[in-house]
Amino acid sequence: MKTGFKAAVAASLTSLLALSACSASGDDEGSADQLSVVGFSILEAANKPVFEDFQATDAGKDVTFQTSYGASGDQSRAVEGGLDADLVHFSLEPDMTRLVDAGLVDEGWKDTPTKGIATSSVVAFVVRPGNPKNIQTWDDLVQPGVEIITPNPASSGSAKWNMLAAWGHVIANGGTEADAEEYMTKFLKNTIALPGSAREATTAFTEGNGDVLLSYENEAILARQGGADVDYLVPDQTLLIENPAAVLMDSAAKAKDLLDFLTTPEAQAEYAGFGFRPVVDGVDLPEVEGANDPADPFPAPETLLTIDQDFDGWSTANSKFFDENDGIITQLQAEAGKS
Repeated sequence: MKTGFKAAVAASLTSLLALSACSASGDDEGSADQLSVVGFSILEAANKPVFEDFQATDAGKDVTFQTSYGASGDQSRAVEGGLDADLVHFSLEPDMTRLVDAGLVDEGWKDTPTKGIATSSVVAFVVRPGNPKNIQTWDDLVQPGVEIITPNPASSGSAKWNMLAAWGHVIANGGTEADAEEYMTKFLKNTIALPGSAREATTAFTEGNGDVLLSYENEAILARQGGADVDYLVPDQTLLIENPAAVLMDSAAKAKDLLDFLTTPEAQAEYAGFGFRPVVDGVDLPEVEGANDPADPFPAPETLLTIDQDFDGWSTANSKFFDENDGIITQLQAEAGKS
């Protein structure tokens, strides 16, 4: 692991606990070799050493970056609406599909060795130090008096992963869809806040709200790297989170080089240092500061659900659960007064 990881933690995580839905930075604006990168909020710290590594390659020499980070759905809609981007890196596939439908990203964006996926994680529970309410399982979340924080699926990709993981654990344990709806009703009743992004949800929790935060495993690790006094655990049944990346069809030529670089073992090792699980083999994992076991940071869950195998893919799941009018989760949120 390069010293860029430590430097990025020191430079970037000083503002980890600050509420921020979107940020942008860059230099040498107007450079022919400037790349505009738009990503979901959690990527901000991890991308800095990855981009530095890319700049050290022949392909990345003299490349500069303009970046924007925020809630994944909001970022996707912003690019659709005209936000400048050469490369986009979102929380989940439907945010990429929006840009395919808008004619901005090629429909063959998944034709890569990793099927278009650049980073991955799993859904985790973030709890108070020592886990005073002994939250271990999904059923513990819906006990009386347990206060949940999770982002809002209307804006955040992280929220959709969380909600589907909660639903999926019921089905994985032999329950019916009616059972899953009953569970989600209790889950939403215990939800005290639905912030706009995963980063905002982490901020709300670290400021003292709630008993448990549903989060990416890597966001929990990053929070601890930034000094947050929290614990986390990966439940026995969880969902594989896969974050897609693609170049826009009118992007700068160097954008494809950057996209290819993101899934190299070198870049994936950098991402792993910030808690992301590698998406390729052959990655020399560093000791991951903030992980429960830095030397073995990514233990295999007992049951790992996937969107394709357990929810018939995002094209089905997004409409079924999150359609703005008829989605199951959308309707349950409205019934619970948590829209």
